[in-house]
Amino acid sequence: MFEKLKRKSLKRHTERNLKQRDLSQMNSKLRTLGFLVDEAVVPDFERLYDWYKPFGLMPKNVQVFTYIEVKKKLPSLRQNQIDNKDFNWKGEINNLNAVEFLETSFDMLVTLYKGKHELLDLLVSRSKAKFKVGSENSDQRLFDLLIHVPAHDLRFFEEELKKYVTILNKI
Repeated sequence: MFEKLKRKSLKRHTERNLKQRDLSQMNSKLRTLGFLVDEAVVPDFERLYDWYKPFGLMPKNVQVFTYIEVKKKLPSLRQNQIDNKDFNWKGEINNLNAVEFLETSFDMLVTLYKGKHELLDLLVSRSKAKFKVGSENSDQRLFDLLIHVPAHDLRFFEEELKKYVTILNKI
């Protein structure tokens, strides 16, 4: 029962966030890059930190935040991670690192997850990123650009993203 309430609340929060989105800075140049990644889809997400090179950024201007369905019981020092337990039944986020990531005004947020995912869709809708990029089968209302490449194919996704970012004159 709580799971149904949680899902309904997540959808309601996502809809509200979509209505409140500020699009005034959407065409700004690319100086900061954020990634929101589902670890089940892209287990080798550490490679994303190297994406600063093709986009002409400094390494410190690239941040990666991951989602994992259930945390393993092993102790971990990773702070840029969120799981199902970090969302309460009202659909609110109880992870300070996630809230800080979402409040960061990235010039571009790239999401790598499959299709529609209520928890990750909420994170995308709440993000203060100026320009949002999604992968195939994502909810098109959340993104400014959808690249129809499987999220797990990082090499091809990077090539396509670079092509479109160049066309849009962001670099």
